[in-house]
Amino acid sequence: MGGEPVSHGAWPYDEKPLIVFWETTKACLLKCKHCRAEAITSALPGELTTEEGLRLIDEVASFGRPSPILVLTGGDALMRRDFWTLVDHAVSQGVRLAVAPSVTPLLTRDVAREMARRGVSAVSLSLDSPYPEVHDTIRGIPGTWRRTIRALEWFRDAGVRVQVNTVVMRETVSGLPDMVKLLLDLGIRVWEVFYLVPTGRAGRSMDLTPEEWEDVSHFLYEASKYGLKVRTTEGPMFRRVAIVRRLLEEAGRPDLVEELDSSLGSLYRALTSRLRQLLGEPPGGAEPGAHTVATRDGRGIVFIDYKGNVYPSGFLPVPAGNIRVKSLREIYRGSTLFRMLRHGSFKGRCGVCEFRDVCGGSRARAYAYHGDVLAEDPACPYRPGGYSALLAKAGLRLPLPKAAPAAGGSA
Repeated sequence: MGGEPVSHGAWPYDEKPLIVFWETTKACLLKCKHCRAEAITSALPGELTTEEGLRLIDEVASFGRPSPILVLTGGDALMRRDFWTLVDHAVSQGVRLAVAPSVTPLLTRDVAREMARRGVSAVSLSLDSPYPEVHDTIRGIPGTWRRTIRALEWFRDAGVRVQVNTVVMRETVSGLPDMVKLLLDLGIRVWEVFYLVPTGRAGRSMDLTPEEWEDVSHFLYEASKYGLKVRTTEGPMFRRVAIVRRLLEEAGRPDLVEELDSSLGSLYRALTSRLRQLLGEPPGGAEPGAHTVATRDGRGIVFIDYKGNVYPSGFLPVPAGNIRVKSLREIYRGSTLFRMLRHGSFKGRCGVCEFRDVCGGSRARAYAYHGDVLAEDPACPYRPGGYSALLAKAGLRLPLPKAAPAAGGSA
């Protein structure tokens, strides 16, 4: 999220991450039922001090320009008393700064204006459903949906780039088409869709089946035709879908697109039908806003927890080191875990898939289900070679085109 557009092809993933997420605190006033951080209402002992936080920001800046995007997250970063000190230091060091605050009474119109004044590049707010009762049940506090709508308007009016984050899980999947309409009505043009990983408070009962995830990926590509920039977190199979659908459409082969659609399930048909009912057919000539940036856990993505432990992502609880012991640069470039994930020697179908570089599967989900960061992604039903055969019918073939430029990236 956030930042100026950066060409994926030019980004030196072996040298520096594209996005650094810092879990500034565990403290948060929400009670989200799927919370990755298992956040609580007050800070835990061992949290990075202000001095350590400033040093971390300096380390992010030391990667050179363009700097990685630094995302202050949590818990809720607004729960830190030194929040504005951290913001000011990041901006002064030329770090592209984004914030992912929780929507609580701490987030006010004045806070939104102050973030804009101090140079925060972008903000992401979570909105999991177009239906207030569903979102509030997930977030654990009545009234959170309505406060989130107001906060989105505050940031928009203040001139801060805003994206909405939506977690797809059993309770939210049916509302996706109405979410698209709501976002467009609010003037939101960047949508980060999180494919649930059963970690933290999120249980496996909240997860979808592989076939349903495939339906969701195809639906999101359709949603991207309405002026939305759609990115996914822990849903890299979306890139496979987007690349192939785009190639077939550009080749003028609606028959093969229809063949592709016919292989999908009832969820895709229901979601797409509802989308068309709400918004009509997508405008002709518009380029789909489906982002295919080939980041993944450990490749362009770094997560630092409140104690300074460094992980390939916030959903993959396997530490590679601690910034109190080694520099972030040393850990990202030199740790066995990060090097292994960037190299991409995956197992099972992920290891032989023609999309393994641009996708590579969710390493966090592989670990959650198999206890192995290199295992195949259990959410993906794709059989390697299938899309290559479909493209061949249109006289098309891989290698894949270069990934689209990104205003940030996703895992």
